[in-house]
Formats: sequence, structure tokens, C-alpha cells
Amino acid sequence: MDADPARAMRNVHEVVLAARSHTVAADQLLAALTALRFLRDELGNWEPELIAAARAGGASWAALAPALGVASRQAAERRFLRLRPSVTGEQTGEARVDAERDRRAGDRAVADWARRNSAVLRQVAGQVSGLDGLGTAAQHTADRVGAALGDDDVTTLLPNLATLRGQLTAAHSGLADRLGSLSDDADQVRREATEKRRDRTT
Repeated sequence: MDADPARAMRNVHEVVLAARSHTVAADQLLAALTALRFLRDELGNWEPELIAAARAGGASWAALAPALGVASRQAAERRFLRLRPSVTGEQTGEARVDAERDRRAGDRAVADWARRNSAVLRQVAGQVSGLDGLGTAAQHTADRVGAALGDDDVTTLLPNLATLRGQLTAAHSGLADRLGSLSDDADQVRREATEKRRDRTT
């Protein structure tokens, strides 16, 4: 079988034309069908790659919908999620759609929770940015926390505070416990949001 998609397409087309006029041998038909399966796999791989490139280039889901032959931006995104290869190779297309929607529901809920608790998060971040005697990794994380304090969006503090929790030594065990409590609260908010989303779709 020709591994070049363009040449394989031409060969398949020639066999199709020959088949219409009943001037093709059975072995040529079988070879064309094998090549067609190869082309189908190639096209299946190209579509999510092109969609991802279009999104990276600024195309909206609404603009992609007619190009993909679907009626809405939601359907366009759903198609992409179903076609996109799984990182582990274990998830089905529908499972990838559900996992992405779970993640987004969780992210939105945690962001809302962080904004409601912005005063507490900023207070803890202020303590973190003023710590002395940290190890190298912890100091780098604390510096990132200090930089994130200047952001309007308090949610930018969360990943660095979670990272710092595991980097603090016994000398800062009280602060580590507080960071752990905040991380646990955020995780609980995420779990509840995911469960609610699943309940609505069942």
C-alpha cells in the first residue's frame, strides 16, 4: 500500500473509476479498500490537529461549526473532544467529552470559591511572601506567590499555594496546615461541582 496520502487517494480514485466501468481486477479492489482504510485513519488524525491549529490561531467554536458540518459551537467543541486522541489511550470519545466538562465545571466552581474567599487567600499569600529561611524550591514558589498577589484575579494564587504546601518544612508546619486546609476546601468544591454536573446530565 502507498504510504503517501495524496498518491493513495489518486490510486483509489482510479480504481473507483475503473470499477464503475467494470474493468478492474479483484486484487486491485482489495488493495483500494486497504488504501481507503489508511486514508480514513489519516483523515481522522488530521481533523483534530487542524481544529486545534485553528483554535490556536484565534478561530472561535462558532466559526468552526459550519466548517465541521455541525449546527452549533457546542457541537463543534464536542466533535473536537471526541476526536482528540486520549493522552492515556484508554478514554473513549464520550469519556473525553465528559472529563473536559467535569474539569471546566470544577474550574468555574473553584474560581467562584476563590473570589468569595479572596481576603483569606490574599492574607495567607501575604504571609507566604514574607517568609524567611525557605529552601530554594520553596523560595521560588513563595516568590511566585508574591508576584501573583499583584493580579486582580485571586485564582492565580491557588496553584502556587498548593505547591508550597508540600515544600514547607517542620519550621512552618502551622502555615503548611493552613495551606492544606485551603487546598482541601478547594478540592471539595471541585468534587461537588463535578457531581452536580453529572447529576444534571443523568
